[in-house]
Amino acid sequence: MNEVLEALFIVFSLETVSMILLGVLAGIIIGALPGLTVNMGIALLLPLTYSFQGMTGILLLLGVYCGAVYGGSITAILISTPGTPASAATVLDGYPMAKKGEAGRALGLSTLASMFGGLFSTVALVMIAPMLAKVATGFSAPEYFALAVFGISIITSVSSQSIIKGLIGGALGLFIATIGLDPMTSGMRFTFDSIYLMGGISFIPVLVGLFAFSQGLLSFEEDNRERLVGQVKKMKANITRILPTWLDFKRVLPTYIRSSVIGTGIGAVPGVGGDIASFIAYNEAKRWSKHPEEFGHGSPEGVSAPEAGANSVAGGAMVPLMTLGIPGDGATAIIMGAFMVQGLALGPQLFTDHPVEVNSIFIGLFAANLFMGIMGFMGMRLFARVMDVPRRVLVPVIFILCSVGAYAVNHSMTDVFVMMGSGFLAYIMIKLEFSMSPIVIGIILGPMAESNLRRALMMSEGDPSVLLTRPICATFLVIALLTLLLPIVGPKIKSFLRVRKAARGQASK
Repeated sequence: MNEVLEALFIVFSLETVSMILLGVLAGIIIGALPGLTVNMGIALLLPLTYSFQGMTGILLLLGVYCGAVYGGSITAILISTPGTPASAATVLDGYPMAKKGEAGRALGLSTLASMFGGLFSTVALVMIAPMLAKVATGFSAPEYFALAVFGISIITSVSSQSIIKGLIGGALGLFIATIGLDPMTSGMRFTFDSIYLMGGISFIPVLVGLFAFSQGLLSFEEDNRERLVGQVKKMKANITRILPTWLDFKRVLPTYIRSSVIGTGIGAVPGVGGDIASFIAYNEAKRWSKHPEEFGHGSPEGVSAPEAGANSVAGGAMVPLMTLGIPGDGATAIIMGAFMVQGLALGPQLFTDHPVEVNSIFIGLFAANLFMGIMGFMGMRLFARVMDVPRRVLVPVIFILCSVGAYAVNHSMTDVFVMMGSGFLAYIMIKLEFSMSPIVIGIILGPMAESNLRRALMMSEGDPSVLLTRPICATFLVIALLTLLLPIVGPKIKSFLRVRKAARGQASK
């Protein structure tokens, strides 16, 4: 009980509340600007966590996470342009409602759905995470190695259309993680006699470059293309009543609950993400609806389902991050960096060694979702005006913030050049349809896998069978193998079964 009271004092201190509010506000604005992603917003503000002691910086990023996922629905509804990938399904019914003069109603439903989904997933996190952490307290080096391998294996899920490209990105991340001093022997690896590289590639500048600087380059390119063809989208929507009526609320409440359960469950599966959760929630809402013919033409359930599903992913994604040290999606992979900055080791020991910090995350995430709903209703008309900011003004600001953030980490211009180099590399890779999340996962989990493998082999005096004779370790390795192989073998199996079924049908005739 004392830990909960101490966490309450931490979260509701003036500084922390101000930072959560700032994070939510920044997240909504970033989400409402087409082309700026959730991951970019978190990466952009990640260097700020160096300025704060304790949980303030982490709660700031959680505020950005919650706000940005919701903010994408504003553009999706008003101008048929999803601010974030998770809002793509919201366009299907949100924009038709706006065209019918019900933009305010659609925004109100999406705001309430986002807040409901976020609060629901936070309650689920509070209930599930401690129980899972108790199970994981018996883990040692072999289990942690298997966990890291499982975490690395999810790159096939967070990859773009090509699994091969995802594996290449993961391998690149693992290579970056090996640069610097050997964690066991302190021998130099790939340093090329550089004092800077002896400490390894700085993590924060790489993240800022991969997710923020590269998106700035893409936005600059998009702005030039639009100006050349003269096809810049302008918002034209009359926002009137925004608070949902009691009849609307009664109608969509079952959709809120169903979609929140779906989103929380999907978020807890590493590597899936909010965009998948939003579409699955949308499909299930249509399946269960009494008026499925309304979907695609302005259905309230069609707006509510994807928003509740996408926003409930946040709490679910924090479950594997906090209990096992495995990021649930790209956003939590970046937030993992903030925990590292504060010296907090994620995993089951976090719950026993840092109970105040754990409770601060629970309370802070609940507060962030509550603030998101309140700010969404109060500032809806203002946030809609954010879309009027021209890219030629926005892009230079992004570049300046990226440079300042990279420099602030170690007060080194080398970090700025690393950030720019990472950004240009990411820009080229995005053009080639690579995903950035596998690179981040490789950088974060590579050292964990390497050090625990070597500790496990030292425990067993060099006998690798220790990885297969320990049940939990073997289970995670098998799951990791299946996670890697299923995306490759799965389509072939489905094709074989389809051909076999067709052959049986022909034979029966």
